[in-house]
Amino acid sequence: MGLVDTKAAVYAVGLVIVALLLRASTRRSISRNGEPLRKPPNTLPLVGNGIQFLQDRWKLFAWFGKCQRIFGYETVALTVPTLPPGVLIHDPRTLDFVFKNEGIFTKGNFVKGRSWDLFGSGIINADGEMWKVQRKAGLSFLNTANLRVLTEVALPQYLRDSIAELKAATGVVDLQHIFHEITTQLMGKMAYNMEMHADDDFSQSFDYASGATAERFQNPLWPVTEIFFGMRFRRCVAVVKNFGRRIVASAVHDRQLQKERDDGTLVDEESKLDQISGSLIQSLLEAIPNEQIVADAALTYLSAGRDTTGQALTWTFYLLMKHPHIVSKICQEAQHRFDENDMASSIQGLDFDPTLFNPASMPYTMAVFYETLRLYPPIPFEIRQCMQDATLPDGTFLPKDSVLVWCLLAMQRSRLTWGDDADEFRPERFLEDGKLVSRSASEFPVFYGGTRTCLGKKMAEAIAVQVIPTMAWLFEFKMVEKGERRSKTSLTLPMEGGLPVRVSFRG
Repeated sequence: MGLVDTKAAVYAVGLVIVALLLRASTRRSISRNGEPLRKPPNTLPLVGNGIQFLQDRWKLFAWFGKCQRIFGYETVALTVPTLPPGVLIHDPRTLDFVFKNEGIFTKGNFVKGRSWDLFGSGIINADGEMWKVQRKAGLSFLNTANLRVLTEVALPQYLRDSIAELKAATGVVDLQHIFHEITTQLMGKMAYNMEMHADDDFSQSFDYASGATAERFQNPLWPVTEIFFGMRFRRCVAVVKNFGRRIVASAVHDRQLQKERDDGTLVDEESKLDQISGSLIQSLLEAIPNEQIVADAALTYLSAGRDTTGQALTWTFYLLMKHPHIVSKICQEAQHRFDENDMASSIQGLDFDPTLFNPASMPYTMAVFYETLRLYPPIPFEIRQCMQDATLPDGTFLPKDSVLVWCLLAMQRSRLTWGDDADEFRPERFLEDGKLVSRSASEFPVFYGGTRTCLGKKMAEAIAVQVIPTMAWLFEFKMVEKGERRSKTSLTLPMEGGLPVRVSFRG
């Protein structure tokens, strides 16, 4: 018997044992109007839906999608030995209720216990006052002045570097790496005043650790199996944590230099970018006395700021290569901006006003970005745990410690919410009379909702609205590999194997 078969057998036995223990410890059951909820397809005795959770991640998402198509907006029972008893929700009204009752539905010990090694006390795991402190630091970093520096100075600088790399390319290029490099450099410089790259030891270690952390949510025996198979995970977490300490040490050093400048010993004029570089880590240091917690917070923000946006851009261009007529519409919108500003119809050297492309002036490009986020949300599914007994709007009773699961990848393809063409890539669904229209957070929860609405929404939009039309105007991309692309195992949605393309310069 091979190693994979052995692990699968161990997991299967573990599922049965954990299922029996959970059932024995459950005093009150989930119900609606006194009746048990309907069960999803492929529900088995004892192990429930556990076999689905042991599947390949992309197959699990497909199963979530199947459940959504069968049950519509109905809340259904979810029995997985990896989880406490719970439900799978599909209704935007239910999700809105969850968003509005953040104190009842939290990450809980189930989520925190699995993500703690990687994120520690970072904002993903934080509650109460510690969450408020970290969110306030994030709000300070993402203020209007800093976003202006991002769009006018930092992003054009790193975009130029990527354009030069693409122009010089003679073979196959990984477009996911190109976009990840842009967002990594941006976050490294602006948030931490450090030089960072997408292929450094930290980035590779974090990617692996993220995948291993995601597997904990599917493997009921992860504390045992990691004893035997977790050596690489532990090494990668050590690299990540060490990098977090480096971020803090660098920030402390920068703070001392700033004091010297304030004392007048250093008088060199600084650029706008240099003046605001490291503002996030400095805000965290001011608010949090514990440097380990500061490091955890910094690593969490780094992941949220660079990974999700870089991945979203990757999926955007994957879809654009499959729909060249939409690329033409983006280029038409760019041409319109050139005409409005009396510019020549060429940006070969990226020698143009960096604020030319912005969310207000590029509604079609923004619609393309939103439609990509709908089909390929960077955070593909979420789990919350009840801190007390609760009753959902549809009458479903949830005892304390129950979990709620929703899969954005399935919900955002619901025909009930998005129409019969929900599986199609159609940016026009976000437009009305040529203007961008918004959807409620419960219908389009890609930026979450309620008090925990994503702080980086405007930053992601600002990056996308410059990168997408610039790249579409300058280059023609052709996929090297045919067929559907899929995500590898991760807490986010990175494309498995990257996005290998051949590039030709339109100039």
